[in-house]
Amino acid sequence: MSVQDSTTATAATGTPPKRRGRVLFAAIAAQSIEYYDFLIYGTAASLVLNTLFFPSGNPLTSTLASFATFAVGFAGRPVGAALFGHIGDKVGRKPALLMAMLLMAVSSTLIGLLPTYDTIGAAAPVALVVLRTAQGISVGGHFGGATLLALEGAPPGRRGLFGSFPQLGIVFGMITGTLVFLLVGSLTTTEQFESWGWRVPFLLSVLMFPLAHFVHRYLEDTPEFHRAEARLSAGKGTAPRSSALRVLRHPRQLLVVAFTFLPATIMFYGIVTGVLHYATEDLKVSKDSMLTVVMVSMVFFAAGTVGFAWLSDLVGRRRVYVAGAVFSGAWVFALFPLVETRSFPLILLGVCVGQFAVGALFGPGTALLAEAFPPSMRYSGSSLGNQLANVLGAGLAPFIMVSLLAATHTTVSVSAYMALSSVVSLIAVGLIRPATEEPAGSV
Repeated sequence: MSVQDSTTATAATGTPPKRRGRVLFAAIAAQSIEYYDFLIYGTAASLVLNTLFFPSGNPLTSTLASFATFAVGFAGRPVGAALFGHIGDKVGRKPALLMAMLLMAVSSTLIGLLPTYDTIGAAAPVALVVLRTAQGISVGGHFGGATLLALEGAPPGRRGLFGSFPQLGIVFGMITGTLVFLLVGSLTTTEQFESWGWRVPFLLSVLMFPLAHFVHRYLEDTPEFHRAEARLSAGKGTAPRSSALRVLRHPRQLLVVAFTFLPATIMFYGIVTGVLHYATEDLKVSKDSMLTVVMVSMVFFAAGTVGFAWLSDLVGRRRVYVAGAVFSGAWVFALFPLVETRSFPLILLGVCVGQFAVGALFGPGTALLAEAFPPSMRYSGSSLGNQLANVLGAGLAPFIMVSLLAATHTTVSVSAYMALSSVVSLIAVGLIRPATEEPAGSV
């Protein structure tokens, strides 16, 4: 059998079973560290970065400036999706993910070493913005690499399930980040935490360097990427100068994919951040109770993500995703009334069912996004679609929720906003066209 025939045969059956464990471990770990860094920066921005890097006579001004740097990370995500998407489609999934991991490791570790405003003046917030932008660019490249390594290496008929496993990194990363901050906070005084304790979670990002070494040393690229290369070598395709430009030149599919995934990002972050803020600030529910609710709900999110991804391999991506969009869009009208009871069991019920429903979007959604693009532009297409949904959804959801509450004084407006995103998604998912360059699996 020729090398080309061997590559094609391997692609048809996915990554050899003995290597799938390595691939899944690396994919989940990469996503875990991504969301770990996401959470610790958001936590630090609300606790210490405002006073250490943006001192002013007005606490509100300092806080807004600190959260503005948090938003900068979302702005960098599409840039990273385009940059690493091109590398991932042209050079390989593995090299793109490796470079994104190294960028995250360097930028996060340097934030932990960064001098404050009192030490170097205005250069401190400037450097913080630069490093936060680098984090955002890195995150934009993580999604495609982690998910495609798992999805494209899956055995036949299991792409939905395997593609969902990296999403478990969301759970592990957020839980780990929360526990690290709680541990550091419990072991330091207020003065020690503001002086050096807040740096510890960032410095732990050095653990990404040995993970990057593992990816470099033990992982191989996906069979499907090699098959795309073989097609080009055989003269059956055209090598793109930039897969990201190919996606942007035909924006219809990109926009349809982004709007399909929109409610997943709005509802996930709306529950994690919006409901948390509303319950603690407006309803005066204790922060410890709400943090416990959020932590427990992550388990339900993980179960929903994997369970519905498995189901999508049996009955189809669209059916499961549509059911998830309908149920989650309806449940938000029960979510806020349950939270407003101020009863811990009822709040727990509302949030956990909500996150389980969101899992019905994240689970099949990963494969749905990927399969909408042919392999030669899949890294760019799925990454740009995902990050565009995050910018429009996750990046704006907390601001829109607070604005709606202030303007209407009722959570019905927030529920309607979330439900509207589900309606938009239902229209968009019906417009997704299957990849036409070559068979890419069931959509």
